[in-house]
Amino acid sequence: MISPDLLRAIFLISFNLSLTLLAIIFATQDYIMKKIAFIVIALISFSAVFAQTKTDSTKQAKPKTDWSKIDLSRSGDHLMLQASYDGWLNMPDSIKTIQHGFSRGFNGYIMLNKRFKTNPVLSVAFGIGVSSSSIFFEKADIGITTQTARLPFTNLDSANHFKKYKLVNTYLEAPIELRYTSNPADEAKSWKAALGIKIGTMINVHTKGKTWVTKTGATLNEYTEKLSKSNFFNTTRFAATARVGYGHFSIFSAYTLSSFLKDGAGAPIKPYQIGLTLSGL
Repeated sequence: MISPDLLRAIFLISFNLSLTLLAIIFATQDYIMKKIAFIVIALISFSAVFAQTKTDSTKQAKPKTDWSKIDLSRSGDHLMLQASYDGWLNMPDSIKTIQHGFSRGFNGYIMLNKRFKTNPVLSVAFGIGVSSSSIFFEKADIGITTQTARLPFTNLDSANHFKKYKLVNTYLEAPIELRYTSNPADEAKSWKAALGIKIGTMINVHTKGKTWVTKTGATLNEYTEKLSKSNFFNTTRFAATARVGYGHFSIFSAYTLSSFLKDGAGAPIKPYQIGLTLSGL
């Protein structure tokens, strides 16, 4: 049987690693994003300290749980829905100048959760799902259908362009997580942490432009253009993930370990996501 002190240590290690991942991601971002990260981390830290204090104060009075007498067959966050702020690390200045707007993503996974028989506060979960990311640009063109060796990102500040423009990529993914749940008998009132990795295969990538305008913003044509081609992109990706939260809600982060573009096709861009997870069932 794993001791309570070791369980708290596992939770705190997961918590600290998730914050480390957040810190790495935000280290290269703009000032406003650093402020958001500081606020989020401060709120999580307060919650974690409060939970630790409460656990310590009741440590002597709480009896050991006999998990063999509790039905845990249906517990374990079998459905996860995630909404995120998305970004790219290692962007060259030529891309930074045209990448604007609130880039966002959505993920959905169906998971199978297998608890450790000797100590069900720990579990391993694996599943399948879909991840989609939309990166927004302003006065730009991304030549994904061109025949060049490198993917061109063109600044159209002094030319006609689309009023709204984005690059969308969608993956079929298989995630796996090592999970900690403080009270698996009542997950709605439980602290949770998870570390994981996911592998995905790209099922679609395209650019989408809406409303063709002049360089001054005057509308020329109300139409939508959608172009799709995957020649420049790595169609397989690996990402590290971390989650920490309470009940059905948690904050998550995902950092792509593999390069977004193929070797020789452009900068070694590493996509990331930071957002909220709704989990249950």
